[in-house]
Amino acid sequence: MSQQAAHYYVPEPSKWPIVGSIALLFLGFGAATWMNDLAIGPWLLAIGFATFVYLLYGWFGTTAGESESGKYSRQVDQSFRWSMSWFIFSEVMFFAAFFGALFYMRAIAGPGLAGGDTGAYLWPEFKMQWPGTGPFIEETFTPMGAWGLPAINTLILLTSGATVTWAHWALKVGNRAQLNLGLAATIALGILFLGLQVTEYMHAYHELNLTLAMGAYGATFFMLTGFHGFHVTMGTIMLIVILVRCLKGHFTAENHFGFEAVSWYWHFVDVVWLMLFVLVYWL
Repeated sequence: MSQQAAHYYVPEPSKWPIVGSIALLFLGFGAATWMNDLAIGPWLLAIGFATFVYLLYGWFGTTAGESESGKYSRQVDQSFRWSMSWFIFSEVMFFAAFFGALFYMRAIAGPGLAGGDTGAYLWPEFKMQWPGTGPFIEETFTPMGAWGLPAINTLILLTSGATVTWAHWALKVGNRAQLNLGLAATIALGILFLGLQVTEYMHAYHELNLTLAMGAYGATFFMLTGFHGFHVTMGTIMLIVILVRCLKGHFTAENHFGFEAVSWYWHFVDVVWLMLFVLVYWL
């Protein structure tokens, strides 16, 4: 950062916000028309996704170029750090809402429906048990055990947290080979995690009869693990982008917030999974 706090860089007017608006327009119309069984829906959705990918490639590429050219001062760097911190905080609250829904169903709604005047009047034969479907569904399922694939995936994510930290320390001391190796290992572990989660979902659907239709537990299980899997996917893509930048010689020991932002996000993903493992699989 060559202009330390003397100048706050303000970019020129950009085309990327309008490109993003176009992408969201196609995504919204595509999703709506597809859900209403219109043939044009998938095509509109595909155009929206393609435009969104183009947006990400172009906008982040522009930002990376500005950073590498030394246009960002310490004040800009600080604003980026605050922005990423608030973004991760919003993600924390996102998952907090889902964990709150899980707590409400297990500790309040379920026991309330199984006892007292409300339960006796509405569903007198309903008995609360967790994992369970709720008062309407008569099918049975087997809950996902904690000490199989979920435990292996927990070990994988914890290891990936260690490898990305190892890569970070390598960047700080200027060891580019270790940096690239640590990032590549983290990416490989992220992909392995996603592959095992797909295997777990197939096992749940075909052998345990654990599906989205299995009431309270089924909806909670797939909602929490599915959204977490989406975040792992996004984090893995971010790590791949950072690895490509590192291979191109980007980042220095003093200027590497792009790397730090992705590592913060990855550690957040690790922490959320630990809570999922304990609250969804184990307890």
